[in-house]
Amino acid sequence: MLDKLDAVASRYEELCAKSEQPDFYNDPKAAAALLREKNDLEPIVEAYQAYRQAEQDMQEAQELMAEPEMKELCQESYAQAKQTREELYDKLQILLLPKDPNDEKSVIVEIRGGVGGEESALFAHSLFRMYSMYAAAKGWNVELLNYNDTELGGVKEADFVINGRGAYSRMKYESGVHRVQRVPETESGGRVHTSTATVAVLPEMEEVDVQINPADIEMQVYRASGAGGQHVNKTSSAVRLIHKPTGIVVACQEERSQVQNREKCMRMLASKLYEMEQEKLDSQVTGMRRSQVGTGMRNERIRTYNFPQGRVTDHRIGLTLYKIDSVMDGDLDELISALAAADQAEKLKNAK
Repeated sequence: MLDKLDAVASRYEELCAKSEQPDFYNDPKAAAALLREKNDLEPIVEAYQAYRQAEQDMQEAQELMAEPEMKELCQESYAQAKQTREELYDKLQILLLPKDPNDEKSVIVEIRGGVGGEESALFAHSLFRMYSMYAAAKGWNVELLNYNDTELGGVKEADFVINGRGAYSRMKYESGVHRVQRVPETESGGRVHTSTATVAVLPEMEEVDVQINPADIEMQVYRASGAGGQHVNKTSSAVRLIHKPTGIVVACQEERSQVQNREKCMRMLASKLYEMEQEKLDSQVTGMRRSQVGTGMRNERIRTYNFPQGRVTDHRIGLTLYKIDSVMDGDLDELISALAAADQAEKLKNAK
């Protein structure tokens, strides 16, 4: 590992020297790529320098322990430096893990009501609200793509973009089936019902990231509508795109302009095609579904929200939190950080 860290430090110094050249910004695209690489390496180099400093502190303390009057004081300094070095070693192992190239991207989130009729649609709306509040807390922006609501305020389907650097690195752990246990508003007898909703999280891809043949796309236009005939457009501004080779269908009706809706559809289609290709590659490499904590399949139950008991349980890591109200208000960091830590631990185990 130390040889790899020496190489990283050397590369970082090289990038720093290049960024200080007077003609550095003559090629803005190359400059941006170099600065991204430099920023990615910086936390590794800083931790490595601190690791080297801790080693030096240990050596100096050990040498001074030979003097009787300094022994007790230096033993304490040695122990502290040793603990710091061990902590930094663990941190460096994680920092050196291969990064998901999509972690810094924005995300497209798709929520669909599942088992449970109208109650599942109401739960899907609760999830949409939860993610919107989480995004707001992170300073990210939510951009609605497609929203099909019901008479009682539920959501049959909601597609939206969360725009923000690093959104995928956090939101990717939310893909899968979410289950709710609660007394529905429509239940007069007070019985607890179990319903589900499905969440899919895709890194947002641009058309330039994925090759799409225009001849493979069938475009349909229709009038946008809402529950009970509300928000009905008199013009056919809503757009549905069908990718004929794969059968993928995407739709957008939230913009008044047909051109804008088509543009958003193309972004959704690019992300779906990218995900399909990645799943194909993953299955070829592993011979099984993507197995890490953060890449559960969409039909796998990942979390249960139990309202009568006030708890939220993530089944992938066996974590239960008794703060369902704050979770539903977007307080997801404790859950997501625990999932990220479990994911890193799994990758470390596989790397050894």
